[in-house]
Amino acid sequence: MRHNRDEKRFDRRPGHLKSMLSNMTNDLVIFGRIKTTTPKAKVLRRFAERMITLGKDGTVAARRRAMAFMRSKEAVTKLFDVVAPQYKERNGGYTRILKIGVRPGDNAAMAFIELVEGASRPAATEEKPKAKKAAAKPRAKAPAKKAAAAPAKEKAKKAPAKKEPAEKKPRKTATKARSEA
Repeated sequence: MRHNRDEKRFDRRPGHLKSMLSNMTNDLVIFGRIKTTTPKAKVLRRFAERMITLGKDGTVAARRRAMAFMRSKEAVTKLFDVVAPQYKERNGGYTRILKIGVRPGDNAAMAFIELVEGASRPAATEEKPKAKKAAAKPRAKAPAKKAAAAPAKEKAKKAPAKKEPAEKKPRKTATKARSEA
């Protein structure tokens, strides 16, 4: 029984759990926002905020502790050089969890976990303008399509009526096939 134990294991062995959380922390630092299940996002928040706090410290010992957990030189470098300095004046609360509904396959609660305030999120900023531009284009071209659709309707009226279906040959049944043979 798990009496008074404050940890979620997600039915994984300790080594797998640690590597999963390490990889998710790396992705959060590198991309600024990831999509995962809500319970995993809540557990990830603790680890990500600890790493950002280490990044704010900025010492060699803090960098080594972060490297021991994250095991990605690229992610640790970005954490210490780019992400952590943005939060120098902030005392915790570096991440935000946005619930986005359920996953179609297994109905699991899904969420985005992202870094707050000025953290680099290139994927999130690129997606929003594309959606707005795509929505704006059809509205502008809609009147032009209506004008072009009118001659098409006239052509359709001039076109001959539907073709008559070809005559179907009667199917051979088992009894007829035996009698012919």
